[in-house]
Amino acid sequence: MRILVFSGNSNSGKTTLIEKLSLFLQPNKKVSIIKHDPKDKAIFDTAGKDSDRFYKSGANIAILSPTQTTLRFHTPLNITEIIKYFQGSDYLFIEGLKELPFPKITIARESLDERFFAFSSALAIDESIKDYSKIPKNIDILNLNNIQEILHWINTNIKDT
Repeated sequence: MRILVFSGNSNSGKTTLIEKLSLFLQPNKKVSIIKHDPKDKAIFDTAGKDSDRFYKSGANIAILSPTQTTLRFHTPLNITEIIKYFQGSDYLFIEGLKELPFPKITIARESLDERFFAFSSALAIDESIKDYSKIPKNIDILNLNNIQEILHWINTNIKDT
């Protein structure tokens, strides 16, 4: 299973990128998604919300928040326990939790947030980012709108766990 974390500021495009990757990979690959919900504000079974979009992409999903984990448990689980539920997946995409010890793609549109650089293996950006001078040389730059390029980077740089 290839595990990858997607991080970035709110409304940067994390959900959209993960959804596009999941749709592109289905039905030939098994995709699972863990979404971090640090403020316990996830809304379930509502059209257009993150969990609904992920589920409709064909992925198995879990929402991890401070008070519950949905695969619906009454207690929070840690990330290691949740990952075990997804054994057998080809890809496990995690939205948020930038501190996890897995490779990370940070998504940025409109502006770069340098706080994410220390955690990033790659940076997926669109044409709204004009100045690359602040991006450290050890971070690969990917086209946010090119799913095949991003998937090629994932398959080249991330080893099965």
